[in-house]
Amino acid sequence: MIDSYRTAYGEGRGEIVEKKSRFIAEIFPVETEEEAALILERVRKEYWDARHHCWAYRIRGNPPCERMSDDGEPSGTAGKPILEVLRGRGLTDVLAVVTRYFGGTLLGTGGLVRAYTAAVTEGLARTDLITRTRGMRLSITTDYTSLGKIQYLAAGHGICTEDTVYSDKVEMTVIVPGDTLPILQKEIREGTNGQAVLEEKGECWLTKKEGTGKEET
Repeated sequence: MIDSYRTAYGEGRGEIVEKKSRFIAEIFPVETEEEAALILERVRKEYWDARHHCWAYRIRGNPPCERMSDDGEPSGTAGKPILEVLRGRGLTDVLAVVTRYFGGTLLGTGGLVRAYTAAVTEGLARTDLITRTRGMRLSITTDYTSLGKIQYLAAGHGICTEDTVYSDKVEMTVIVPGDTLPILQKEIREGTNGQAVLEEKGECWLTKKEGTGKEET
């Protein structure tokens, strides 16, 4: 079971020119091979006059899935370099497609590898990337006396509060990363002398955009 993974947040697009050949790299978040196939068909229709649509994708699963295509380029010069960039960046649930408009000058195998590598790297540079971490919705029911202590403990782990209901008691719903859950539960039980009622409400994913440090569900 994967506890965290890195992927794309929305689509991204980058482009490079190498000896008059245009390399248009597009990045897509995908969760299934069927979804990837539909996007590939869409790209082919959009750039119907291009010579090559080379691609690679990595998708979570049991087992994980990796596919690639040189789409008419010399074997190993396009799909594999694209896939290696995705691997090197630790990305999954991602499809990268590089469309090439031939500029009239042959690049050679080494030149093609460098061009496709540079194109997909440029595409990723223009794509928002995220890390998703498996977490748990945790309901905490407490009296008002212990509320401040619980809020202090949650803040110490950078945990966000999803909802708070005030009545004769306080019921908080917080989103806790899986590796933090047993630690927080222990701290709350000890900090409230076992008076707080804790209930796990189901798994979820926490999403952190790279460069922001901010987590969302």
